[in-house]
Amino acid sequence: MRRDATLPAEGPERDSAMSKWRYIGMHAIVAAAFIFVLQRYGLSATLESSLLWAMIFGGCAAGLAYAQSNR
Repeated sequence: MRRDATLPAEGPERDSAMSKWRYIGMHAIVAAAFIFVLQRYGLSATLESSLLWAMIFGGCAAGLAYAQSNR
């Protein structure tokens, strides 16, 4: 039987949704941390520049992970 979309998710559906957002969040954090370390220590960039690139790459990684999880 099909569930009504207005009802709150319970059981496996809720766990799946939490896993999806956890996956997206972890993907963004890891990508941001990687690019920050690369910029800051590998390329000796300024702190401001490193943080800016980390935010950009983290946002892009989150967008890609979101698109991938909705396939």
